[in-house]
Formats: sequence, C-alpha cells, structure tokens
Amino acid sequence: MSGKMCGKMSEAGTAPTLRIPVSVLLERRIARVGRWSQVQWEAVGAIAGEEGEETSSSPREAVLVHEEDERRRYLWPNLNLSLFEDACESYWHNLKSERPSLFVVCFEADEDEGGFDDHPDIFPALITASQDEANAHLESDDPVYRVPMPDKIVALTERYVVDHYRPEVKKKRRREKWGEQKNPDPDALPSGQGRRSG
Repeated sequence: MSGKMCGKMSEAGTAPTLRIPVSVLLERRIARVGRWSQVQWEAVGAIAGEEGEETSSSPREAVLVHEEDERRRYLWPNLNLSLFEDACESYWHNLKSERPSLFVVCFEADEDEGGFDDHPDIFPALITASQDEANAHLESDDPVYRVPMPDKIVALTERYVVDHYRPEVKKKRRREKWGEQKNPDPDALPSGQGRRSG
C-alpha cells in the first residue's frame, strides 16, 4: 500500500471538526492499444449521505453496481469527508472556483486482495475538499481523482468555512519619510548626503 492514511488528522495534526458521510463511484476499464492492454480507473461521482449516518469502518468494502464488457463500476458507500479548521483557506478557494470539487485519493490494494475478477485493485483511502492535500498525495504518486462536489456538500462546506475561516489581514508596513526624522546625524548619512563643507 502506498501513501499514508491522513483522513483522521490534518497535516498540522488537528482532529476534524466536521465529518460528512459520502459514497464514491469509481469505474475500472481495460484500455487497449494495439496488442497491449492497460487498466484505467476514473471517478464517476460522489453522493452525499445524511448527517449522523453510520459510516463504514473499512474503505475497502466495495459493491459492484454495473458491469458491461470490460467496464466495471464499484460503489464505496458510507465513507467520510473530514473538514479541518486549518484547511479552511483551501476549502474557500475550492468553493470560489468555477467547479467546486472533491478529490478522491486512492491506494493500491494488497496483491492478495486486488484483482479484476474478484475485487478492485485500488480503493478510496481519503476524500478531501482541499486542493493542497490532494496535491500532496499527487506528489507522492498516489492516484487522485476529481469529481464534482455534490450540492449538499457545497452547502455544508460553505457553512463550515463561514463559521471557521478568518482570512489573515496583511498589515502594510508604514514607510517613514525622511522629512519626519528629527535632527538626523550627518555622520550617519550615506556617502554624498552629509553636511556640506564650506
């Protein structure tokens, strides 16, 4: 298995203050190029659950919901989207984008678990609304898939950001004007700006 499980704690080590149940639909297909074939995965969508709904203890529990030729769609029900106060700025930028999204971070299943005929060879290990967290996993070579954020999750995330996000106000540094300085020491002036000699 690649990557690290980070759905329970943020990068700063803080615990999530809101968990939203969500189910994820992924499609596995065989892409053929000439005599070669390659397994390809893509995220089809995400479905928001009900607040307080019991979530799955294992992200590896998938349900085969559709099969056609060399395509299979798997549903991972009752997963968690965890929101953290220290990631609110990233959520805010996501919500401001043209298409607010969820990012599905996947890990490879162990060799004795994966396989096209019996069980998916990857599983969604983490669902996040933070582009920063998604990018961190991409840099670790973990597969990350982007899906549109369901309207219900958009509303919950917006409310969370409004309640917890306080944009940092950048203070402008006041530049002192030369004329405001009292009795400057001529000896301390740069060369060429000292007292004229008679």
